[in-house]
Amino acid sequence: MIHAPLKKLVIASNNQGKLREINSILAPLEIEVLPQSVFKIPEVDEPYHTFVENALTKARHASKHAGLPALADDSGICVNALNGDPGVQSARFAGEPKSDQRNNQKLIDILKHQVDRSAYYYCIIVLLRHADDPQPIIVDGAWHGEIILEPKGEGGFGYDPYFYLPELGKTAAQLPVEQKNQISHRGKALAKLAEDIQTHKSIPEEITRR
Repeated sequence: MIHAPLKKLVIASNNQGKLREINSILAPLEIEVLPQSVFKIPEVDEPYHTFVENALTKARHASKHAGLPALADDSGICVNALNGDPGVQSARFAGEPKSDQRNNQKLIDILKHQVDRSAYYYCIIVLLRHADDPQPIIVDGAWHGEIILEPKGEGGFGYDPYFYLPELGKTAAQLPVEQKNQISHRGKALAKLAEDIQTHKSIPEEITRR
């Protein structure tokens, strides 16, 4: 195996909130990060029941179309009283078309009579060197809190206005971007990925690949 410097990669997402967070955390590594929309890559189905399978599917799809290393994340909010739901269905919890407002309203309607509203965000990130990479880099992160019934804050996206952090006395939507990136599920996973990339300075690539 040889080691090829990681200089450019495609992000397998069209979610602007995710793209901002990923760009912010990976910027110090001087890696050119391109959203899949630059390559006119359509979204791929996410038919699986696990975060890792969906992330791998998205990364392979983006890498194949762009001809570049690809990063994909699959994340969602898991509510303990709902046995981990919405989980992988977080973005489509209220059906199609995807809507943060309808997703949040459905979750609140379900939980308004629940005593236990503890929940956690979970994120898994996959980095592929190429579409057929047999050794993907996989990292994850979790962020624990609870669901409140009234939204607070204007920042973030998804379920952030309802995701309350007791130790901070704020919701995810009330946090400055820099603070959120340090402690969020995605921030933790990306920090692990960044550390791995910095440690190795590059990612391994098969000699037969060009």
